[in-house]
Amino acid sequence: MTNRIYIAATSQHVGKTTCTLGIFSALREKGQNVGYCKPLGQEFVDLGDLKVDKDALLFARMMNFELSANLHSPVIVGSGLTTAYLDDPTQFHFKEDILKAAKTLQAKHDVVVYEGTGHPGVGSVINLSNAQVAKALDAGVIMVVEGGIGSTIDDLNVKLALFREQEVTIRGVILNKVLPDKLEKVRHYVGKKLDQMGIPLLGVLPFDKSLTYPIMESIRRAVNGVTLFNEDSLDNWVENIVSGSVVERHEVESFQRLLLIVGFRRINNVIDKMEELAQQHKIENLQLSGILVIGERDYIPDFLANFTRKDYVEKYKIPVIATTLDSYGAALKISRIEVKINTRTPWKVERAIQIIKDHVNLDQLF
Repeated sequence: MTNRIYIAATSQHVGKTTCTLGIFSALREKGQNVGYCKPLGQEFVDLGDLKVDKDALLFARMMNFELSANLHSPVIVGSGLTTAYLDDPTQFHFKEDILKAAKTLQAKHDVVVYEGTGHPGVGSVINLSNAQVAKALDAGVIMVVEGGIGSTIDDLNVKLALFREQEVTIRGVILNKVLPDKLEKVRHYVGKKLDQMGIPLLGVLPFDKSLTYPIMESIRRAVNGVTLFNEDSLDNWVENIVSGSVVERHEVESFQRLLLIVGFRRINNVIDKMEELAQQHKIENLQLSGILVIGERDYIPDFLANFTRKDYVEKYKIPVIATTLDSYGAALKISRIEVKINTRTPWKVERAIQIIKDHVNLDQLF
């Protein structure tokens, strides 16, 4: 039986964490005692007495286990570490730290799921590429790749080279973010090629737009904004963006999960229009996710002094964020947000788990 699985991906933002969450949960539902580890982390969270990879923190909170840095996030590649390692590798014992964590976890659990980092080559500078770590752990690899046909197969073949070099077993491939109307075609042709390569196709995951929705806190960071009202609602997610000028032209198609971008001098009139439109369309719950107020330089005191619709934002608990970007600059920054599953998006965790359950056959692993 496979008792250790390493989840790798062909590149960043392909869906490695999504797949790891789903596989972890699916194995647990099968009655397995499942452990988790992020052997090599790049983006960490400093909790004072605990410095761990952000994905390890996510798993501990969402999967309800006590987080231990030494076990679940044994190596963090922070700023300046790579040059220090190249200057004197003998002062570091990364591989030993990972193997020590693995030994403890594998003694405690039936199966341990190891989550990789970035693309297969990440970590090579300290001799801990994904392939090298998987080899050291003697773990079979599940490779996650963005779905397509020709480009997917080409990319997969290149990225598997590091694992072939290390003689690591590839236990299967998961295709992610496949357009729903292309599922069967992609499954057929990529599956056909993988059969020739002797690699199982474990599942084909449809593109799910809901996993791409940013939350207001991500938007605040992207526009370098200041929260003026309802900071406790920054977990609201955004499905669509509308400008104040569009609201005034009565062109709003939906009031669901909207981010309103509006100039500080026009916000009172725009909110009046939104209420008017809501009454016309008999919309009781506006579900406005947030308001982004734009203006030049030090406009915030003037805005606060003349903002007469505080009743509206308080009634619906709408977070209001101020930025000095113009509407185009704000929209551009928001469009570039790399949306990730994190501890502030538990609904995405649930959705990721369900997608794996519906579309991945893990029985092939055992």
